Amino acid sequence: MAESGRTTTRTRATLTDVAAMAGVSVGTASKALSGTGRMRPETRQRVLDAVQALDFRPNQQAQSLHTGRSWTVGLMTTDGIGRFSTPVLLGAEDALGAGKISVLLCDTRGDLIREQHHLQNLMDRRVDGIIVTGRRTDPRPPLTGVHDGVPVVYALSPSTDPDDISVVSDDAQGCRLAVDHLLATGRTRIAHVTGPAHHAAAADRAHWTEQRLAESSLQLATGRPHFGDWSEAWGRRAADAVLRAEPDTDAFFCGNDQIARGVADTLRERGIAVPDRIAVVGFDNWDTMVLASRPPLTTIDGNLTEIGRIAALRLLDAIDDRPMPGVHQVPCRLVVRDSA
Repeated sequence: MAESGRTTTRTRATLTDVAAMAGVSVGTASKALSGTGRMRPETRQRVLDAVQALDFRPNQQAQSLHTGRSWTVGLMTTDGIGRFSTPVLLGAEDALGAGKISVLLCDTRGDLIREQHHLQNLMDRRVDGIIVTGRRTDPRPPLTGVHDGVPVVYALSPSTDPDDISVVSDDAQGCRLAVDHLLATGRTRIAHVTGPAHHAAAADRAHWTEQRLAESSLQLATGRPHFGDWSEAWGRRAADAVLRAEPDTDAFFCGNDQIARGVADTLRERGIAVPDRIAVVGFDNWDTMVLASRPPLTTIDGNLTEIGRIAALRLLDAIDDRPMPGVHQVPCRLVVRDSA
């Protein structure tokens, strides 16, 4: 005779269960999940491990009613291609994910009307905060429109208002890393080829490159930076122009990786050994460019993912009424490959 089947119901884990397994108070467990409060990383990790082990699913609706928060954050970008905004978004999600905070991505395409439309939608969704980013380092005006009481953090593209919270790459330090690396390898005739002079990234990097060389009693090969556009084609043309004007050039420090790849193409076509005869350094560490170049490019990494992570942490601080206004700089990294 067959035994009759019985249905078993699994008791849903509670926050108290999570706290008990992690060996912390319920309050500490709650802060670890919401991404708020200060605690040791290993304490937060114990709570997250307990959440996974118990398959704990917080009741977001109850949390919202209890805390007055929606547990969502808006990320507004002008970078539709995603070249710069995607790493920032990934870094922000890394920081926000521990608190189970969702990110709503809005692409404004650089259009102010579209920006206002997205801002209104985010307000209607009662987001807890907004991160604003873009594809350029030029300072931008603060958000206009109704967002009273909702904290805003600007990532990569800083706000023109010093009272706002902005997180940016330390390009001055990045240029110093590049020039110091070239100087350490014995280069003294360094050319600088970069983008449009009216772009902050191009103008600033040219200034800081000249400044670092001046500290070593050197000047740029040809005596000036070469401004153009952010393209491989410009890099190829500029390399030809520099070598005509200054045949003894022994290094190129470029404003981005596309320009650097164009420079490397011209040197290869001329039969000039890189880096034995002339070294090449780029800026941005864009994998598509630096790894496809021949040889692979030494470059400066602006740490965009870290910018996103820090921006999210500053936003969480602001949501908790602990804003840190001003410009926060994130150090760059030198990534050495075969071109320098």
